[in-house]
Amino acid sequence: MAKKKKEKIVDLKPSKLTEEELSEIQQLINGLNRVQLEVGGLETRKHNLMHQVLGIQNQMQAVQKKFEETYGNVDINITDGSITYNEDEQSNKED
Repeated sequence: MAKKKKEKIVDLKPSKLTEEELSEIQQLINGLNRVQLEVGGLETRKHNLMHQVLGIQNQMQAVQKKFEETYGNVDINITDGSITYNEDEQSNKED
């Protein structure tokens, strides 16, 4: 008996994207990478700004403590600098 020859199966599946498909996905990935890079830059800037906020808050607490030592527990109008004494503080200052 003669051996049967195996038929070659031709794979008709594409092996590459078309140039248009490749270009489309490359553009999308490049856009995503740019946006992610920009988000990273913004997060770094945000982190630095948050450190500045903390520094300013610490300075403000130090000034408030100094004012409290000088004037007692008072309300200070930051627009014109006027001081409003609490009733208890006024009586302590007058004594």
